[in-house]
Amino acid sequence: MASIPNDFVNYKSTPIFTPDNIPKMFLHLHNTRAGVYGKINVISGQLKFYGFTERRGEIEQEILIKQGDMAISPPEYWHKVEFLTDDTSFSVDFYAQQDSDIVTENRSERNE
Repeated sequence: MASIPNDFVNYKSTPIFTPDNIPKMFLHLHNTRAGVYGKINVISGQLKFYGFTERRGEIEQEILIKQGDMAISPPEYWHKVEFLTDDTSFSVDFYAQQDSDIVTENRSERNE
């Protein structure tokens, strides 16, 4: 699993997502911009993270993330998540290099 470099900082976080309020984008292939890591934090239940070799590519990895655990999605990595229980809730923290324009301008975590 990827790790977040030491000089990266958390510059943005999502609200807590549940099956009732999850933006559909998270359930379909998406990625983050160059220079942005996503840290997925499961608060309750279980979530499955799917990583893909490329957009519309083969599944490269499947990670089961249980309550209290997390997974890291590296920059520009195609992925999606799946709720495995009705009580699942999670949030995502986004990290970028401390002195980058992404952080100083609070830019979107996705390519525009």
